[in-house]
Amino acid sequence: MQTRPLGTTGPQVSALGLGCMGMSALYGEADRAESIATIHAALEAGVTLLDTGDFYAMGHNEMLIGEALRAAPAALREQALTSVKFGALRDPDGGWSGYDGRPAAVRNFAAYSLQRLGVDHIDVYRIARLDPNVPIEETVGAIAELVEKGHVRHIGLSEVGADTIRRAAATAPISDLQIEYSLISRGIEDEVLPTTRELGIGITAYGVLSRGLISGHFTADRQLAPTDFRSMSPRFQGENLQHNLSLVEALRKIAEQKGVSVAQIAIAWVLSRGEDIVPLVGARTRERLTEALGALDVTLDDADLAAIEQAVPADAAAGDRYPAAQMSHLGTDR
Repeated sequence: MQTRPLGTTGPQVSALGLGCMGMSALYGEADRAESIATIHAALEAGVTLLDTGDFYAMGHNEMLIGEALRAAPAALREQALTSVKFGALRDPDGGWSGYDGRPAAVRNFAAYSLQRLGVDHIDVYRIARLDPNVPIEETVGAIAELVEKGHVRHIGLSEVGADTIRRAAATAPISDLQIEYSLISRGIEDEVLPTTRELGIGITAYGVLSRGLISGHFTADRQLAPTDFRSMSPRFQGENLQHNLSLVEALRKIAEQKGVSVAQIAIAWVLSRGEDIVPLVGARTRERLTEALGALDVTLDDADLAAIEQAVPADAAAGDRYPAAQMSHLGTDR
């Protein structure tokens, strides 16, 4: 397995990480046994970074990862690194009630995550979205205290802009920023990516297949459950969807010429953006995991990259990446 550093202060991790959210929430029903088997297959393939959030199905995802780690051989369990987001407030009906970045809340969230995961430390800990009522210095400072006590190894950030990144980095060492980045979500390229590179902060890129939209497997006639995030996502609606799938078909032609899948060329494009970027793949099955791992063997030369840029130019996507109510919580607008 190829490896990459999470910034200048973070750990060395597998070049692809496994985003586990879809195994518990937001993309419809998932198979628990297959999810655990997929985590095991990822670890066996050399994937070391497992990404989750304590609010993914209200702790379900952390407990699922904990179960998978307990059942894994000791050698694989020891190589696993946990990346955890916290701060999102939920209710029993699955609703969202904002974010809490107060130091007392940080310590509280961490205590529960450690128990659900069944680990003695969290490798990378980050607030999922900036709490507008709490300065980032206070939130990061609280995580730094957890680092000093050995409960957390590294401090990360998630979906914040350049100014917040600078303020956080001035408070404590930051390993990486987790943020959406894909062929059709390139908002970080203007300010955020230059800032992280200046400060030696890595990027863990989620949404590299834009929630399946540019995977090559999504079709216009697919019926989504009301609880599926994509049923409310602007990019999956009406004319937006038709336009975005036309981009996928243009990308498919390039993928077929190289003898790879659409998903593999989309992931390979993110990998090609720099050694400081670690894509997170949201595979929920071993089949999709195997396809994603194949992207590590795809080499894109200058001609390939030019063809991809022509097929899917920056800002080509139709629709925002989140519903309007959630866009205000993001550090970038695309």
